[in-house]
Amino acid sequence: KEGAKNKTYSMKIKSGEHTEQMAFQESEYFKEKAKERYKIEAKNSELKHRHGYDVASSSGLVGMELQGAMAIFTVNIKRILKLIK
Repeated sequence: KEGAKNKTYSMKIKSGEHTEQMAFQESEYFKEKAKERYKIEAKNSELKHRHGYDVASSSGLVGMELQGAMAIFTVNIKRILKLIK
């Protein structure tokens, strides 16, 4: 500020990992994969919001694996039934 006794400056110092990530995001590979991401996100959203995959309904790893398998199975059956119609 004008007339202040002290002046402060801020500089952003990026780590090596951050710089590498920025360079990777500019690559053609990343840009191609980013264009395909919406398809995957739509499927994940359907699993989470329509089939209860967002919250575990039972405790333990086996219960979670079973819940995931059933949700994915349900979605696949729905897609097969759409193709048959």
